Amino acid sequence: MTSSGTCVLRTRGLGQRYGEAWALRDCSIVVEPGSVVALTGAPGAGKSTLLGLLAGLESVSEGSAEVLGEPVRPGGPHPAVSYLSQVRPLIGDFTVAETLRLGAALNPRRWDDARAADLTGPLPRRRRASELSAGQRAVLALALVLGTRPELLLLDEPLAGLDPLTRRRALAAVTAHVAETGATAVLASHEIDDLQNACDRMVFLERGHVLLDADIDALLTEHRVLLGPAGAVSWSADHDVVVERRLHGRSQTVLVRGVAPGAAPGWQESPPDLLELVTTYLRTTDDRREGPR
Repeated sequence: MTSSGTCVLRTRGLGQRYGEAWALRDCSIVVEPGSVVALTGAPGAGKSTLLGLLAGLESVSEGSAEVLGEPVRPGGPHPAVSYLSQVRPLIGDFTVAETLRLGAALNPRRWDDARAADLTGPLPRRRRASELSAGQRAVLALALVLGTRPELLLLDEPLAGLDPLTRRRALAAVTAHVAETGATAVLASHEIDDLQNACDRMVFLERGHVLLDADIDALLTEHRVLLGPAGAVSWSADHDVVVERRLHGRSQTVLVRGVAPGAAPGWQESPPDLLELVTTYLRTTDDRREGPR
């Protein structure tokens, strides 16, 4: 395992261009050991591109990336990195039992049979992967990833297609692995309600750029939802801290960032939850993409 003083993941000015379009641009992040990071943003924001680059699936267009203290090179993930794409690559003719045995055979020194078996407990062992539901295939693919005892997990929409109970089991398996081994996980997902309790940090991408990167508790603390009368903002504040204003007849709701508590006398204040925060930022990025209406 990496030592506590070593960053697990670092990017500097990372960018990826396809033709004339940039899928990722000037992306700089540092992730410490033991973190569970929620990677979110609108579709097309660059989440899958970032995870693919960190997994060494292709050469970067600009900047650099390091995982576990080594530069990322094209050709596939670092031996201690497990990457799960949205494709869920499984051999359709293999049964669940055969798939798990293959995982153990390909990773003889790293395989954790107990963890893989725990997550796949409800799956019918004799059923072929091609006969499983989308949610069951997602669970089996995640079990293969966790079974290798990775130091860094890169998970692209690992909760997609899962029912609420299975989502909780899958997240519990990921966080248990992190807690027990000191590993690090980065999860690209839109299941925000689940992520709030499982993740300690959020990276929000907007059109290939890092818009937010902070500890989730700190992020929620520095934002507040204010409810007051419609019209001009009635407190002295730098308008850069106003994330969004929404009118509701004679009242308005304002999400603000960085304004001191009590700075808006006469307004009702409440903290946002992570879903409300992310949804608001998604709306504002969508508005900027579409321009004036």
